Amino acid sequence: MANVIAIASGKGGVGKTVTAINIAAALNKKGKKVIIVDGNLTTPHVALHFGSPVIPITLNHVLQNKHDIKKAIYRHHSGIKIVPASLSLNQLKGIKLENFKKAIKKLKKFADIIIIDSCPGLNYEVMTILSSLESDNNDQVLVVTAPNILSVTDALKTIQLAEKLNKNVMGIAITRLKHDNKELSIKNISKIIEKPILAKVPEDDAVRESLALRDAVIHTHPKSKAAKAYEKLAEKIIGIGTEEKELEEQEF
Repeated sequence: MANVIAIASGKGGVGKTVTAINIAAALNKKGKKVIIVDGNLTTPHVALHFGSPVIPITLNHVLQNKHDIKKAIYRHHSGIKIVPASLSLNQLKGIKLENFKKAIKKLKKFADIIIIDSCPGLNYEVMTILSSLESDNNDQVLVVTAPNILSVTDALKTIQLAEKLNKNVMGIAITRLKHDNKELSIKNISKIIEKPILAKVPEDDAVRESLALRDAVIHTHPKSKAAKAYEKLAEKIIGIGTEEKELEEQEF
């Protein structure tokens, strides 16, 4: 059975989705069977990041009981499996969030690692995603923050919420680092968060270019500083075991 990593952040704009897709890309590059799920139902971005905004069957249809989760899995040319959410506001109607945990459980048969990109904030959507993690398994939460007091404070709240739900927080990834006097120091962030700092991702033009190219920076700029930081993060996650899975895939 696959292990699940929920990528969460209390605040938007910190690079949460960029982190999610690049962890998926790095793990896939290392031979892991990865499925990335866009759990941000209200403002989904994963499909956009991978260059395919229009998808016939999405996670929304699954949560509406219209389709099985297997029908919502698409294959990126890199080999990453993607379960996108719908960009249509109309597809938010009739969603039953209680179906999310059931869908994730089914997906576990087809991957080594499932990455869930959650929405920012501490709303019911986030609670649903966190609740889908199995506390007695290796399912974990990775919290993403930028090095400023607003993002770090909201990251701390996210950690507190996860722990209140008895979920395992593996640590934090600090993104958009410029190492100037306008941001919180790594030392101060560590004191506030009191969780392992698993990644220090610099502000990097390569990330902006990868967004324009609609792909992970791991693919577009593999030698960039950001890509190397995500590679190191993947190496810290890589201990999760691999099982052989079979799935008839659609092209993404």
